[in-house]
Amino acid sequence: MSEIETTAPMTPDEQRATLVPMVKSRPPAEAATLLEEYPADVIGSVLLSLNPAFSQDILAALPGGLVDGIMKVVQPERARQWTHNAVYPEDTIGRMMEPAFSVFPPAMTVAQTVTELRTLVQKAFITYGYVVDPQGKLLGIITMRDLLFAADETRLADIMLRDVFSLRPEQPLEDAMRQVLDRHYPFYPVCDGAGILLGLVRGQAMFEEHSFDITAQAGTMVGVEKEERLTTHWLQSFKFRHPWLQLNLLTAFVAGAVVGMFEGTVERLVVLAAFLPVLAGQSGNTGCQALAVTLRGMTLGELKPGQERELVFKEALLGAMNGAFTGLIAGGGMYAYASKQNLPEALWLAFVVWLALVGACVVSGICGALIPLTLKRIGADPATASSIFLTTATDVVSMGLLLGLATILV
Repeated sequence: MSEIETTAPMTPDEQRATLVPMVKSRPPAEAATLLEEYPADVIGSVLLSLNPAFSQDILAALPGGLVDGIMKVVQPERARQWTHNAVYPEDTIGRMMEPAFSVFPPAMTVAQTVTELRTLVQKAFITYGYVVDPQGKLLGIITMRDLLFAADETRLADIMLRDVFSLRPEQPLEDAMRQVLDRHYPFYPVCDGAGILLGLVRGQAMFEEHSFDITAQAGTMVGVEKEERLTTHWLQSFKFRHPWLQLNLLTAFVAGAVVGMFEGTVERLVVLAAFLPVLAGQSGNTGCQALAVTLRGMTLGELKPGQERELVFKEALLGAMNGAFTGLIAGGGMYAYASKQNLPEALWLAFVVWLALVGACVVSGICGALIPLTLKRIGADPATASSIFLTTATDVVSMGLLLGLATILV
C-alpha cells in the first residue's frame, strides 16, 4: 500500500509535493522502492525536483521498463541528459548535469533572443544565455543585464562574455568544489575537452552533494555506509554495519595476540595491565587528531602534491611532543602506583611508561596521516573505515611497546 493515504484522490502536483521530502530522507535504493508504485509522470516530476545526482542514482535503481516510461513523459531534453549522465561515475560533475535550454548562435540579435527566452522560461529556469558555434562549442555567456541594456539589433557575439569558466564532466565533485569556492555562480557550464557544451550544473546542487559527502565522512570512518540514513530499515542497517564490525573484531584479535606474546611479563608485573588502556587511549586520541586534520586538508584541497612527507613528519613531531609531556604524567602515575605496592622496579616502570607513550604517540601520528593517504593512493575513499585501521595500529603499537620495553628493561 502507498505510504501516502488520503480520503480523496491526490493530484499529481499534490503527490509530488508529498513525495519529495519522503524521497529525500531515503538512500537511492529505498527511494526507488517507494516510487515504484506511482505512475511514471508522478515519478518524473519528483525526480525533476531532486538534486540531479540523486535523481540519477534513483533512476539506476528503478526497473528498466519503468525508466522507459519516465523518459517518455519528461521533456526530451531532460531524458537525453539523464541518459547521457548515466555514463559518468558517482561523485563526478557529469552525474549532476542538467540540459542547457538557453543556447543561441552568435549571430542572433538581442530582440530575437528575448523573444525566444519568453518561450523558454515557461519550461525551465533561465539564468544565463549560452552562445555556441554550429558544432556546439561554447563561445560565451550572455547575462540578463546585457540583454536588458543592449539595443535590439545588437548581435550576441558583440555583448557576450568571452572568458568563460567551465567545468569538465569527468571532474570529481571534490576538485570542482575547490575551483568554484570563490565564484558562487548559480549555474556553471559543463564542457568536454573540445569545449563542446554538454550541460549545466547548479551551484546549489554541488554544495548539497558536497555537504552530504562531508556529513557522511564521520560515518565512513567507523564503517557506516554513506547510503545509511535514519529511515533505513534495521535489517539493511545491520547488513551495512556488521561486516565492518567483523573486521574490527579480527583486528582486535591481533591486538590481543600482541598481549598474549608477553603473557609472562604481565604475570610477573601485573601493574602493567592497569596502564595498557591508558596508553591505548592516549595514542588512539593522538592518531585520531592526525587523521581528522589530514582528512580535512584532503577535503578542502589544502594538501598539495608533494606535501605528504612534510605532513607525516609534522604529525610524528607532534606525536613525540605530546607523548613526552603526557608521558611525564603517566610515568608519574606509574611510579606512584608501583611504589604504593612496594615494587623495587617502580622507577624503571615509570621510565618504561614514559618511553612507550612517546613511541606510541609518534607511531599513532604517523598512522593517522598515512592511512588516509594510502587509501587515496590505492583509489579508495580516504575516510573508509580509517578509524578501524587506526585503532588496530595504535592498540598493537602501544601495547607492544609497553610490554616489550618492560620485558627488556625491567
